[in-house]
Amino acid sequence: MATASKPVLSVGIGGLGAIGLPVARRLVAGLPGLSLTAVAARDTGRAVARLAALGISVPVVSLAELAQRADIIVECVPSHAFREIAEPAIDAGRIFMPLSAGAFLEHFDLAARAEQRGARIIVPTGALLGLDAMRAAAEGEIRSVTMITRKPPGGLAGAPYLVQHGIVLDGLKAPLRVFAGSARDGARGFPANVNVAAALALAGIGPDRTQLEIWADPALDRNTHRIEVEADSARFSLAIENIPSLENPRTGRITALSVIACLRGLAGPLRIGS
Repeated sequence: MATASKPVLSVGIGGLGAIGLPVARRLVAGLPGLSLTAVAARDTGRAVARLAALGISVPVVSLAELAQRADIIVECVPSHAFREIAEPAIDAGRIFMPLSAGAFLEHFDLAARAEQRGARIIVPTGALLGLDAMRAAAEGEIRSVTMITRKPPGGLAGAPYLVQHGIVLDGLKAPLRVFAGSARDGARGFPANVNVAAALALAGIGPDRTQLEIWADPALDRNTHRIEVEADSARFSLAIENIPSLENPRTGRITALSVIACLRGLAGPLRIGS
């Protein structure tokens, strides 16, 4: 008996940096049920050249136009451009996959808008682990969530919070705690660094109750995250050391792989995990 073929889902990627480019490469190499149909980037000429060098032939369009080209829109853009890619995708009823979870916190009205427009917002796990456990615990009562992020100083350079508070990391000889507060405030002050904290907050008790510490540590060559959770169903601790991307030390290499795994789960016949 013949089986009906499953429609291929088209994918558009906004941003061709440390996350977007590896995802584009994997899609073109072949992910069952998925097809790369368009990309968008701030520097169109550079994007065209990078794609050509990889033998990838897809249109380079504006962020807004991506929504007319694809079923799934993967967002990998700077936080200031978040709404420029998010609104058209949601208004068109697409599957919107934001990597800038911190920016999503600042534009959370889009969640209600997605419900009205029939869109779906799927936040990938990114450089984190344990979101399944967090989501499960959130079905009960979570009492507290604390996340401690440690990064090499170069991975935090240029963060708005550091600039505003005159914190200089050049020549740092010992670990320095540069932030302690809520995940919401951390996401605002370090928009390129702690999307993991925003994702954790969205899965658990929210950005105002989730506590965050950020440390600059010159002895590290990896981005590390430790999470402590107290809930009525379980007490758990999670730790991960992510290898920074060569292109952008603020981003762990595993983040792009997380997007690929998320896309595979949307199109594949088998999905593991809640």
